[in-house]
Amino acid sequence: MCPDHPEHTGHSYAPHKEDLLRRLRRIEGQVRGLQKMIEEDRYCVDILVQVSAVKSALHQVGLTILESHTRGCVADALANREQGDEKVDELMDVIRQFTRS
Repeated sequence: MCPDHPEHTGHSYAPHKEDLLRRLRRIEGQVRGLQKMIEEDRYCVDILVQVSAVKSALHQVGLTILESHTRGCVADALANREQGDEKVDELMDVIRQFTRS
């Protein structure tokens, strides 16, 4: 639910919820695999490749949620002229945070 739009009964990512949860469970498994690799003293490069894969997978989850938020909460705020500027500012802040390395 968008905090500024109580009429919304769900989050904008709701249509993607099962896919997001599936992806996050897969990422959780990858992270456990990384822990095991370190416990087993695996080769550094192999570990780094897996770290990169986890980062990429998390980035994709974030992009999906970011797109849903933009098409949902932000688009609604702009269409209804309710706090549109505030929503765009919030969106830009989250994009800046999301794109930091």
